[in-house]
Amino acid sequence: MTEDPAPSDPTLTRAAHRLLRAGAVRERANRLFDLALMDRLEHFTVDLGRLDATARFVAELTRSEHPTLEVPPHARWRDFDVGECDRWGMLVAAHDWADARELGRAAVDLATVSVLTDAGAGSRWIYAEAATGETFSRSEGLAVASLAMFASGVFSSEPFDPLRADSRALAGVTAEELADGLQVSASNPLVGLDGRLGLINRLGQALALRSEVFTTDDGSLRPGGLVDHLFRLFPDGQVPAAHVLEILLDALAGVWPGPYLLGGVPLGDTWIHRKLSTEDATSGLMPLHKAPQWLVYSLIEPLAWAGLEVTELDGLTGLSCYRNGGLMIDSGLLQLRDRSQLAHVHPIDAELVVEWRALTVALIDRLAGVVRQLLGRNAWNFPLACVLEGGTWLAGRRLAREIRPDGSPPLMVESDGTVW
Repeated sequence: MTEDPAPSDPTLTRAAHRLLRAGAVRERANRLFDLALMDRLEHFTVDLGRLDATARFVAELTRSEHPTLEVPPHARWRDFDVGECDRWGMLVAAHDWADARELGRAAVDLATVSVLTDAGAGSRWIYAEAATGETFSRSEGLAVASLAMFASGVFSSEPFDPLRADSRALAGVTAEELADGLQVSASNPLVGLDGRLGLINRLGQALALRSEVFTTDDGSLRPGGLVDHLFRLFPDGQVPAAHVLEILLDALAGVWPGPYLLGGVPLGDTWIHRKLSTEDATSGLMPLHKAPQWLVYSLIEPLAWAGLEVTELDGLTGLSCYRNGGLMIDSGLLQLRDRSQLAHVHPIDAELVVEWRALTVALIDRLAGVVRQLLGRNAWNFPLACVLEGGTWLAGRRLAREIRPDGSPPLMVESDGTVW
């Protein structure tokens, strides 16, 4: 992480917090998109002539997978059901819950630890599920593995209450425990194991540091304490999605690693793009906050089970993940100026990667408008969470498999298990 030149400057601290919002992601992504339309970016051009065709592909795929258009939100919960097995439902049915809030807290715990382990796994890793005899890879494999670890009590310090994740257990998870739970070995290597471990350990530490957000009504320090915090903040039960993100980006600021500090505030998934010029200390900074937004999308259902409604879902942005980003390149919406870059592996902080991810965010918004028109829906009854699930993520995966036998993304990015 770079040295902060003025860690106690309140002006810089306020500037930093302005970047820790979904609105900043969208605004700055659109600034780069406008530059792309003016042909002023170094790495990509945009071909809006491909927008309608790409939207038709997404809409047709959405309708084929969801004929009634009752699309659930894009969330970690879809991955838990891989192989048409309701793993979470079976856990819920087998447990005697005190009330809806207890169920919601447990679901928030699970979603949080599972999202933190969900970054690129690499092409060689698989997870073999003992209960079904099936094997899974990539994001689904990580989801099933994290659910199995959660069910076995790896993240709980209470032997008689395994279905929870608490500060003490999370901070104490070891590399051996994580490797065992994810079935990592010399013959089954997982990209970024150390990075995932760091995220889990730092989560445990962050819960203790921000007890006002994460303490449950019974005094436990858990991600699920967010349920009780939100009930205190929003007694009517209506919680704007962007507000949940701001709470998490503030309270978990030290969990997601990033190279930059501003006013003593870690900026997380924020990177440099030279064309983003501003007149303040945030000049050149492009926030993306992919993992925290993925977490908020994945909390929509747990918070609902607890009795809270997450509202204004389009206050979040599209996710700058390799499936959505892959869709933009594979569909021709984004064109690399130098096609030879497809043959190289790029660091996550490369300006080319920052540009790709930002333009993906901007293009998802534009695709969403056309997809909704084709499906006869609007932002109210078909929010961005449904467009992603229906949707752009699936379309990115489908195109990747059609174009490349291993289904890999078109542009290769180094993963340490924390961002990509």
